[in-house]
Amino acid sequence: MISYLRTVREIFYMSAGAVLVASGFNAFLIPHQVLSGGVSGISMLIGYITGLNIGWLYFVLNAPLFIWGWIVLGKRFVGLSFVSVVVTALALQFVPEIRFNQDPILAAVFGGVLVGLGTGLSFRAGGSTGGFDIVGSIVTRRRDFPLGGLLFALNGGVIVALGLSLKDWDLALYSMISLFVTGRIIDVIHVRHIKITAFIVTTNKDQMLQKLLGTHRGVTVIDAQGAYTQSEKYLLMTVTTKYELTELQKKIREADPNAFVNIVETAGVMGLFRRE
Repeated sequence: MISYLRTVREIFYMSAGAVLVASGFNAFLIPHQVLSGGVSGISMLIGYITGLNIGWLYFVLNAPLFIWGWIVLGKRFVGLSFVSVVVTALALQFVPEIRFNQDPILAAVFGGVLVGLGTGLSFRAGGSTGGFDIVGSIVTRRRDFPLGGLLFALNGGVIVALGLSLKDWDLALYSMISLFVTGRIIDVIHVRHIKITAFIVTTNKDQMLQKLLGTHRGVTVIDAQGAYTQSEKYLLMTVTTKYELTELQKKIREADPNAFVNIVETAGVMGLFRRE
């Protein structure tokens, strides 16, 4: 029952975030032909040039990334991200596309705020808004590479394509403002590439290892003893990113709801950060 309610809550947050993203698109960015980042930005660019429906383009372009993510990242993260993309594509059909204001700079700022709020809410729920976030999660799972830098590079390529295609570098610069604001809002809600260390005290070592070893992060097991009860326990230590913290907490609760967990922010990591 608890797991069911948690899933319903996560889907609600993902849907609410998707509606915020769609509102930012249709009320601010699209009327001024300003781009968002990632696959949504590519969809907007194609839509501006061809006149095709941006919402359905967004859904179609995300499809192959979901297949890749399903294989590499697992069902839950990709499943929640799929909910976000589907609701965003549908909301883009129903949220009125109106020029809410006349100043493109203000449109870039406030559109970026709404998109950042929606995206951050999706991250807090344990998913993403699809697109380059799935690519970034796959790459950083295999390489210790700053996710923010990777996403900025991918999004920068989309912005340059806008400037070259439409021959309007003002729009490209407005889009950079939108991306910057979106990134700052996301960081306020959910910082994506801060490393954390989890110290997990449990009696269910085997179940916990089965869950944790599926995260592709190294785990160290230390024999421990409860000072008060004198009972045998195990201390498991793992380092991951804050981007993956929500999923880690879910795995810990599934393996041992009574586990004691101490989560601390990590200043730096030397040596192997991931399990091949």
